[in-house]
Amino acid sequence: MAANEGVGGTAAGESASAAARPKRVRTGCLTCRERHLKCDEGLPECQNCRKSSRACKRGVRLNFIDTQVKNPPITPPTQEWDIAFQDESREIASEYRGGLGRYAALPQETEEIPEAKDDALYQFSSGVMNTPTLAPQQLPSLQQQALPAESMESYPAVSQRRPDNSREQHIHSADNTDSTFTSQTIPPPPISNYNNTKQTLTPPSEDRGPLDSPEELLFMQVFVEEVGLWMDSLDPYKHFSRLLPFESLHEPMLLNAFLACGARHLSLVNPIYSEDKALHYYDDATTRLLEALQNPNRDTVICATTAVILNVYEIMSERPLQRMNHIAGARALIKECRWTAKTLGVGAACFWINVGMELLSCIRFNWQVAWDPDLWGVDMDFSREIDYGREEGWTYRLMYIVAKIANFRSSAPRQAESTQHAEQVRLQNRFNEWNRLKDWIDSWNDASPRTLRPMGYLFPHQTTSKSAFPEVWLIKRTSIVARLFYHTGMCLLAQTHPVLSTRTPEMHDLQQSHAHDLCGIVAHNKDRGVASVAIRSLAIAAECLVSRREQEEVLEIFDRIQKETGWRTGFLHKELKEKWGWNNEEQYQQQQQQNMAAPMLPMQNFPYQASSLPPAPPPPSLSKGPPKGIINPILRNADFSAPLHPYQSHYIAPLHLPPQPPYSHY
Repeated sequence: MAANEGVGGTAAGESASAAARPKRVRTGCLTCRERHLKCDEGLPECQNCRKSSRACKRGVRLNFIDTQVKNPPITPPTQEWDIAFQDESREIASEYRGGLGRYAALPQETEEIPEAKDDALYQFSSGVMNTPTLAPQQLPSLQQQALPAESMESYPAVSQRRPDNSREQHIHSADNTDSTFTSQTIPPPPISNYNNTKQTLTPPSEDRGPLDSPEELLFMQVFVEEVGLWMDSLDPYKHFSRLLPFESLHEPMLLNAFLACGARHLSLVNPIYSEDKALHYYDDATTRLLEALQNPNRDTVICATTAVILNVYEIMSERPLQRMNHIAGARALIKECRWTAKTLGVGAACFWINVGMELLSCIRFNWQVAWDPDLWGVDMDFSREIDYGREEGWTYRLMYIVAKIANFRSSAPRQAESTQHAEQVRLQNRFNEWNRLKDWIDSWNDASPRTLRPMGYLFPHQTTSKSAFPEVWLIKRTSIVARLFYHTGMCLLAQTHPVLSTRTPEMHDLQQSHAHDLCGIVAHNKDRGVASVAIRSLAIAAECLVSRREQEEVLEIFDRIQKETGWRTGFLHKELKEKWGWNNEEQYQQQQQQNMAAPMLPMQNFPYQASSLPPAPPPPSLSKGPPKGIINPILRNADFSAPLHPYQSHYIAPLHLPPQPPYSHY
């Protein structure tokens, strides 16, 4: 009896032990799997991760391989049992999101496969995860025009705008522990023809979800609310601050570029933050971009967009001339994508921010624009109607005119012709060109919609702000940018008249009027999204000021802009003080007395004849700095067809270019 009880007790103990043995779970977190712990599969965090204060990472780390299982050639003969092989890998894989899609359909089940529904699982091809064919709340395709809500139609899935293997360039280093997407990995892809065996792909088909790192979230918020704010000043659909951040959730290269700009801006406005984090994200995005450029099957749209954002980072840097990896590269990639002024969608956003930054640089250094404005494709027919509320189209036209004025200013002769007749002919040609540009910008001002002109205008004595400049109130950010470019162009024309000096009543009044209006816009403007344009335009207007009070207020405005936006303006203090003669008090007093006492030169009769043209005023003295009057040296060879093109040791021509988007006249 006791023996029976012992046997029964042993059996009961074995049964209890088997029941208590933990079962293998298949949907546990990756953190527990790495630590070889049993996961309770709790959501959003399991018990183990909560106790150890670890990140509870979710995802799939299984390698599903479609293997054709056949009967073995030899089966040992048996009399009491039969041997059969059963493949349950599909059943196991089906329990994981996207796992079953790794397997090809069985021939005998081909006709029984149900038609794909809206909530179908992901499809896979060539060992690389693709974006789901159908997804809720799809973003507009990057190659299509973003439409207003009232006319929005269903956009094609993101996967339809790129080939299946176009995402091979978005990769992670296997030994990079600081990678942004360490929580999502899949097995290494097949070795490609560009020898990238140490990388693994980030699954683009599975949306990363919201940013869960406090650091990344902070940097992205700073980019969207500060940097993207002014990058979208010429984009009616706000790609950089509203659309592309979502695209970056499954594009590591794009995401790191955003984070680099956000971290850089934060380091500029808050000394607590160093530039190290910004450089980390910048270097990571640059590495991924250079690797992508070696892949002929790359996504050229993502590459060009990333380069444009990295270009912005370099412009924000205090030492831009030491970091010019992407200033020319972004322009070359934009040309490779065939983006022009007629392009829609993200192509238009990248094109205009790129040419806008170049235009401001050329105004500063007195360079000619490297990309001929006549090749931009701008519709300059002012009689053509533009949709109401689309002031951006008129701003594009004005930027074209200002680029022409910048080229005219930069091409001013540095020495006289060999003969007097040749000098008179050249002077007459430049006078005719000046009149043509002046008529052009006046026609723009007359034909532009009312929304591009001030909503309110108060003279200094009418305001309580104690400002020396009028209060000019414009409602829309696009209108502010347009008026800044307009007044900048008029100031440049007043300074570059081939015959009349700025001391003549006409040129003096023209210059002072537009300089004061421009300073008034910036002085009373609280929109940080126009800072990049305001800095260069304000510097042009400040050179025209003669009152000490006005000059001091302009320097205060520059200090305010630097404090609010992080844009460095200290170099402008030095340049303007030298221009005004502040560094030499005696020279400043003489200049002030000359401005107050010297009579204005008499106005001349128009039009001039070549035989009666007065001699041109002497050219201004050349100051130290970059050479003037040349084509933008940074972007002169920014084309992959040039012998010294950007990304020399990395660039491989793509096999597939994005389709030429439909054109529109804004």
